[in-house]
Amino acid sequence: MANPNFYIWTVGCQMNVADSGHAATALKQAGYSQTSQVMDADVVILNTCSVRESAERRTRGKVGALARLKQQRPDAVVVMMGCMVHPDRALLHRQFPLVDHFVPAGDVDELVTCVPEVVDEWGTQLYELPSNSSVTAFVPVVMGCNKFCSFCVVPYRRGRERSLTIEEIVGDVRQLAERGIQEVTLLGQTINHYGRDLPGKPDLADLFHAVHAVDDIERIRFLTSYPRTMTDKILQAVADLPKLCEHINIPFQAGDNAVLRAMRRGYTIEQYVEVVERVRRIIPNVSIATDIIVGFPGETDEQFRRTYDVLEELRLDQVHIAAYSPRPGTKAFEMGDPIPLAEKQGRYRTLDAQHERISGEINAELLGGTQEVLFEELHRGKWKGRTRTNKLVFVDSAEDLTGRILNVKIHQTTAWSMQAEPVGELARRELVAAS
Repeated sequence: MANPNFYIWTVGCQMNVADSGHAATALKQAGYSQTSQVMDADVVILNTCSVRESAERRTRGKVGALARLKQQRPDAVVVMMGCMVHPDRALLHRQFPLVDHFVPAGDVDELVTCVPEVVDEWGTQLYELPSNSSVTAFVPVVMGCNKFCSFCVVPYRRGRERSLTIEEIVGDVRQLAERGIQEVTLLGQTINHYGRDLPGKPDLADLFHAVHAVDDIERIRFLTSYPRTMTDKILQAVADLPKLCEHINIPFQAGDNAVLRAMRRGYTIEQYVEVVERVRRIIPNVSIATDIIVGFPGETDEQFRRTYDVLEELRLDQVHIAAYSPRPGTKAFEMGDPIPLAEKQGRYRTLDAQHERISGEINAELLGGTQEVLFEELHRGKWKGRTRTNKLVFVDSAEDLTGRILNVKIHQTTAWSMQAEPVGELARRELVAAS
């Protein structure tokens, strides 16, 4: 008899992507086959996010769409996991009657116990680390968060910070390298808090050195960093270790100190600016990404303008913008949602246009230059890859570039991506083939 099928749908952050990868590999090891068609699935897993209201809306729509599956195949098992799963399971069952099981964020062991048991010929249910593609993978190193920002549900859903040991992480990365993964991204909600809860208190720089020593891993990335605990030791490791990519994500969320206090971010905008200056001083040619929330309760036009001015001053490479949405259970939820949606959308568009202009100017400086690119996949007829500074590059090539690290010459740039052509041996081979 054919193996039963499972289907996974994921929304949210990179940690959710990593969790889904763990779940998929666990189910494959347990004898299941993955399908891309939800109607063919014996088990449906919805890996959810509650950081934004829009993510919750998408999940509710996805659950509603499963009614037809349940009508045609009542024995199909639906599992909801991720940050929408809160401790009140009775309420969850009332809200989502189509869902059979609810699994806390990241709890793959509990997930496996929820589905009908199928074991392989050896009777095992062991699972390996996931691969998010044939080239790159996410590796969680710190779970949970201790910051309790007033707008964020993560500490309530994923718990307090818990670090894996260096030995566990190196073992995970080594497994991925043996499977052909060339780039790993180390994950944590506040990753520069790594090791604070471990014996001996190793820090993120210590972890960098250990992962850097793993053979066949070519690139190492990490996110997300908390501004106030970004130490010079961590930054110097990024500067010194060749496999560490020169790209850092440091959210600041708002450019006004009163708003930052209401958000419970624990730093001032002046401190954030100092961190950015220090990052740029220690790591040459670094690119920096950030996260911004517009329309936080009580944010005035003047306070929003300060955020705009900070972004104009810092000229960051990537800016991820979100309009504030109230999250039940958070401190900010008690403040209501006084700023009209139209006003939030207007502020969003203002920052988005600013970011497009600044990012376009930054990328235009790379025109005609050479960049090192790791290619991940074929996308709409072109090979898609990323520079060390996490900029998206597309190349035309008749050869399969999956997993190749090549030097390319940039011949077109936009705010969002760049077009390039190979240089060196690959370019010579393609010229010969074309002649």
